[in-house]
Amino acid sequence: MRAPARLPAVTKLRAATARARRYWCELTGEAAYERYVAHSRAHDPEAQVLSRRAFERRRTDAREADPREGFRCC
Repeated sequence: MRAPARLPAVTKLRAATARARRYWCELTGEAAYERYVAHSRAHDPEAQVLSRRAFERRRTDAREADPREGFRCC
């Protein structure tokens, strides 16, 4: 049997960096826009997709209107 090939250190570093970035995007909510676009395109390819700015504005407004989320004082 052949031993599995070892990945070079650079490849491992890139893979680890990509995983860390994906995790960070999920943690901060940045990936929500990509999920929204993918969902919109899958369900209605002809529909107009909000810009990232409009999406974030709508998302922030909804979050601040929900009393369970607390409130922003400033």
